[in-house]
Amino acid sequence: MSQTATEGASTGAVDSPAAHSSKRWWILAIIGIAQLMVVLDATIVNIALPSAQADLGFSDGNRQWIVTAYSLAFASLLLLGGRIADLFGRKPAFLIGVAGFAGASVLGGAASSFGMLVAARALQGLFGALLAPAALSLLNTTFTEAKDRAKAFSVYGAIAGAGGAVGLLLGGMLTDAFDWRWTLFVNVAFAVLAFVGGWMLLTNHRDAANSKLDVPGALLVASGLFSLVYGFSNAETHDWSSPETWGFLAAGALLLTAFAWWQTRAKHPLLPLRVLLDRNRAASFIAVLITGAGMFGVFLFLTYYLQLNLGFSPTKTGVAFLPMVAAMMVAAQLSTIVLVPRIGPKIVLPAGFAIAAVGMAWLTDIGVASDFSTSVLPQLILIGAGLGIVMPPAMSLATNGVAPEDAGVASATVNTMQQVGGSIGTALLNTLAASAATSYLAGKDGTNKLVQAQATIESYTTAFWWSAGFFAAGSLIGLLLYRRGTQERDPDAAPVVHM
Repeated sequence: MSQTATEGASTGAVDSPAAHSSKRWWILAIIGIAQLMVVLDATIVNIALPSAQADLGFSDGNRQWIVTAYSLAFASLLLLGGRIADLFGRKPAFLIGVAGFAGASVLGGAASSFGMLVAARALQGLFGALLAPAALSLLNTTFTEAKDRAKAFSVYGAIAGAGGAVGLLLGGMLTDAFDWRWTLFVNVAFAVLAFVGGWMLLTNHRDAANSKLDVPGALLVASGLFSLVYGFSNAETHDWSSPETWGFLAAGALLLTAFAWWQTRAKHPLLPLRVLLDRNRAASFIAVLITGAGMFGVFLFLTYYLQLNLGFSPTKTGVAFLPMVAAMMVAAQLSTIVLVPRIGPKIVLPAGFAIAAVGMAWLTDIGVASDFSTSVLPQLILIGAGLGIVMPPAMSLATNGVAPEDAGVASATVNTMQQVGGSIGTALLNTLAASAATSYLAGKDGTNKLVQAQATIESYTTAFWWSAGFFAAGSLIGLLLYRRGTQERDPDAAPVVHM
């Protein structure tokens, strides 16, 4: 028996194909539910913000912190959460993460003040940072046979990719039928299913039991990621020349540089640099970053357009995204099971980015009173297909061949890239959109409703063009960086992937 296997056996039953032959698909369902809960909370509260603001009486300037508190805690603590799962066991990390996330959701739903709601959202992010990498590490050790892995990861990738749109639909339905508090209370239902199923079916596994936690590294990377995300978040409400924007961005860059330096000297590094040095892995990390940044051009600004310009209700807005979700799920199956195993990522992923870029550029044809069925629906389907081709295989390749003891932190790194990409995308696209609207209004009658409406269209289409540019850049980077041919999995490596 290998040393790793011995260590795993000493802490509980070791996950294996034989051990999970009859229950592995139930494990996929349980972990899928848990991850859906985490992904939903990136968007489900957004659609209920106007109702929450009216109820609790906070200002427009403070409104962003309901979203930012979650992303700040989640992004800055993900690497630490992944390493904790590696060191102390993935099953307890999963169960504690699920229970904590549910408790924080109840606190947020019962919030009687703005501060209480922000604190609850930060706690959700904290427990989500523990839950997400533990969940995927457990899934990855369950599916070790290549054919089943492809099926499981394509399903899971589609769930993760569609989570934002599902969050908009569910948030709209709950807000319309009940009130905004149910966008948080609903997490309890997901958590109960995930916790009970996880308690019954999961076994503990820790491959890095003999390592120690890199405390200086954890402090450096957490503070660096916090500063980076906080700086980009401030760009939405402050000028880029404000010290509250560039100061935190500069601090974040310095702290992350210091973190990278420390990882070359630490005896037990939090993020071993060997995780980052594979060429396909590096390309996939960049792909995940770009996907996170560009997708906000769809969810954020198209949500505004559908509700404010076309008059859609919150529920109808969520339903409008379902064709995109369906296209994403179909494309995810095709890409992960058929295309990448036969052709390799160098052609498939750049092609997916190119398809998404075309769909996003086509979306710039919208007008003040466009018809949804001709000016939005076909474009959404195309974007969904393109992202479905990219997301699951990119996230799988980002951790393919990682050593077992690095499984949790590698999974967390992928999610960190996605979160940071989303923060960058939100800040950049909001700033560019606002500038476009201001430029359009220059010299025009700003009190005229038609002029105001057209200014909003200019802001949306500017964001869509930039998102198309992000995806086009992703296509070019993929062509340059991905290796030719298919990639066989190292039989001695942990089969890990994170969505």
